[in-house]
Amino acid sequence: MIHPQWPAPEQVKSVCSTRARGVSMPPYDSLNLGTHVGDDAEHVQQNRSLLQQTLAAQPIFMEQVHGTRVLEMDASTHNGMVADAAITQARGVACTVMVADCLPVLFCNRQGTLVAAAHAGWRGLADGVLEATVQAMQSRGCEATDILAWLGPCIGPKAFEVGDEVRATFVQQNAIAASCFAPLTEGKWLANLAALAQQRLNALGVLHLYGNDGTAQWCTVSNVSTFFSHRRDRISGRQAVCIWLA
Repeated sequence: MIHPQWPAPEQVKSVCSTRARGVSMPPYDSLNLGTHVGDDAEHVQQNRSLLQQTLAAQPIFMEQVHGTRVLEMDASTHNGMVADAAITQARGVACTVMVADCLPVLFCNRQGTLVAAAHAGWRGLADGVLEATVQAMQSRGCEATDILAWLGPCIGPKAFEVGDEVRATFVQQNAIAASCFAPLTEGKWLANLAALAQQRLNALGVLHLYGNDGTAQWCTVSNVSTFFSHRRDRISGRQAVCIWLA
């Protein structure tokens, strides 16, 4: 497990799972938490129970569709609700996103009364999942300057090959996004997903950013023994990134 290093209030707890210490067999070895990737369902449930024991909180898993819906969670929320971000003020309820190359982003306020998590692949990022999450926090009384954000592991800027259309989507929205794309071959670019997210958060006034800085240690593709990666393996498990109020 990776424990985020950021100045969150004491009652705000967070964790990022890795591949290690689960029961799934290859190619899902071993702590696969995704029920939708072809793994043995009983193994996934055992892995989710292991995660819950580690958290001492209830992780709630969404059906993620690369969208922008923000789900408000409490103790009565069921697994499988369609959303790509979650927010809660309830204690013991872990906002949880699953990833295997997409960028997970955790949020809390300085007061430690509100937490959120977002699943940001390039499409969700371009469509505004981070903006929707920050807006949900602001609607509950948070100022942007009081929001802290931690960016978790994702496909790195030396591995994320995209086409012209992806670059054009971001650059048309904001010209400064061009700095997050390095030319590769004709019609192909290497994209820095974490940097794109940082730009968008800064534009919202969220300036206290921690975690993924685009260096190799954060890349899900290149760290084979630590992280699942759909881009690398095609058949792959999922890690989870969770945040909750203790």
